[in-house]
Amino acid sequence: MNTRVLLRAGCAVVALAMMSGCACPMKGHCPMAAKQKSAIVFDNASFYGKDGKFDVEKGKDAVMALANYHGYPVFPGMREKLWVSDYGTGQFAKLGLAAVLFKNNEEDRYMLMDLFLMPGQMLPEHWHLDSEKNPAKREGWLVRWGLSHIVGEGEPNLGPAVIVPACHMKGTVTVSHEVVAGPGTFVPLSRVTSRHWQLAGPEGAIITEVANVHTDSAVRHSDTAINDVFLGKK
Repeated sequence: MNTRVLLRAGCAVVALAMMSGCACPMKGHCPMAAKQKSAIVFDNASFYGKDGKFDVEKGKDAVMALANYHGYPVFPGMREKLWVSDYGTGQFAKLGLAAVLFKNNEEDRYMLMDLFLMPGQMLPEHWHLDSEKNPAKREGWLVRWGLSHIVGEGEPNLGPAVIVPACHMKGTVTVSHEVVAGPGTFVPLSRVTSRHWQLAGPEGAIITEVANVHTDSAVRHSDTAINDVFLGKK
């Protein structure tokens, strides 16, 4: 039985397409099982008003819908803690990020953050520098729900499922060694100050990031337009 459910998360339309209920008596060995799919889809236009500006609240609606879809333990005050950005691209469904920073202890240098990527959404390529107060960020990522293509330095091996959106340096990147990471997979940064980026799978990804410390002013993006927006130059 095929079902299609439409949900409204605030004004952002979320489509959940699910195939289930195979009538085959073979149960777990049913040949149709491999064809069953589940996806959560967001309409990019729903994140923008008539003026074309990114609506942060609609972005948060989508994050909360993604969290509920995956069974993420939504906690009181989570929505208020969310940082959401489209990096000035106007293409949040293709490129952007949402995050909850639980702790960023600059004195003892430890950090814990959860990242939320929409289905097929790219976290833009970037790297971290030393700052006046903190050393360059040392980090790693533990995928908790969904799937993420975590990309950094190394032998190029991007699979056909990874398509860099045109709004990121006209569809280009500078590093292209990927690790396809599902729930329970931990991927460390290959080298301090190395460039890296991510692209979520068809059901998005929720990822726990651990690091020594995070400093916004020490982040640099390969895409100069994105870099200017992030650093407040635009």
